[in-house]
Amino acid sequence: MRPHRSLLTAAAASCLLLVTACGSADPAGSGKSGGLNPPDLKAPTALGAPEGEVNLIAWAGYVEDGSNDPKVDWVSDFEKRTGCRVNAKTAATSDEMVSLMKTGAYDAVSASGDASLRLIASGDAAPVNTALVPHYADVFAGLKNKEWNSVKGVAYGVPHGRGANLLMYDTEKVKPAPDSWSAVFDKASAHSGKVTAYDSPIYLADAALYLKATKPELGIENPYALDQKQFDASVALLKEQNKHIGEYWSDYLKEISAFKSGDSVVGTSWQVIANLAKAEGAKIEAVLPKEGSTGWSDTWMVSAKAKHPVCAYKWLDWIVSPKTNAQVAEYFGEAPANAKSCVETADKNHCAVFHATDETYWKRVHFWTTPIEQCLDGRKDVRCVPYAKWVQAWTEIKG
Repeated sequence: MRPHRSLLTAAAASCLLLVTACGSADPAGSGKSGGLNPPDLKAPTALGAPEGEVNLIAWAGYVEDGSNDPKVDWVSDFEKRTGCRVNAKTAATSDEMVSLMKTGAYDAVSASGDASLRLIASGDAAPVNTALVPHYADVFAGLKNKEWNSVKGVAYGVPHGRGANLLMYDTEKVKPAPDSWSAVFDKASAHSGKVTAYDSPIYLADAALYLKATKPELGIENPYALDQKQFDASVALLKEQNKHIGEYWSDYLKEISAFKSGDSVVGTSWQVIANLAKAEGAKIEAVLPKEGSTGWSDTWMVSAKAKHPVCAYKWLDWIVSPKTNAQVAEYFGEAPANAKSCVETADKNHCAVFHATDETYWKRVHFWTTPIEQCLDGRKDVRCVPYAKWVQAWTEIKG
């Protein structure tokens, strides 16, 4: 996903994309007219004694024990306090996480929005009894009971953090300062060959969000709920944009380098990238365009086959506790999920920079959610295009 600077070099070689898919199957069981109907699994009503260990699947930077940086360690204290030894597997993609969870060898996973519904629908993730996660009470309301982490009011995990996809531009070469995604779509020709975009099938949602604002006749309500006509329009927009793309980026070391060298002057980015690029001398700014943006929110989910469920629940509570969640947010470069974390950050401006407490800001962000055939916008009269088709289309767009 989006690791801190100290993880970048090691992680770049392993494809850090949060949603780079490798041919995912339809996540929701096509043809279920009633929507997403996961298996009838029950959350525990109480916790017993810890089992002594917990097996986790996580994005790079989410489970730090000091081995990457001696100063960055929130695992050791967890192990001492709970008696649960942490065994962590770093995954490079959401598809890898889904595959690993299916083995039954892992107790919990830091699932992103493009994987969570797949895990719920397949029965690989179990409902979570949030009453057994005391610090869940302090999670921002804007992250609870959302379409990517719950079904019909039942929580399937604990929110970890969030971030928005921003429009970044070279302040000396892109004038006037853009405030719209038109800079990378309808006006991309102005900087042809120096436009950059996020290398992932989920980027189709960015095109859909732009069309929602500029082509209201398409009737797009949710950029992750596209019927065939809406989907085709989004694909066509990205194929047109492809003519002007200099590079699709998949790790942000390369994006920073491209903006510093002038090879890229405008494109999709993250706040943490903008911060790092500026620190390295790039003449850039990053904005949330007037159309809004897509974004990401990760959720710690418990395996339905967890062999160490008590330790898994203790990890969920630990990772969302104020101090730990603050540590992760700063190291990783994201807004924390716990509302009390902002007073725990070393950089007292961190939450302001990442808009942690600004719910008005987050209402403009459409968080990544797995596209399924049952339209997520509530329509019953049409089928929407599932994620597997997004993956196929992305290959065609880039080709």
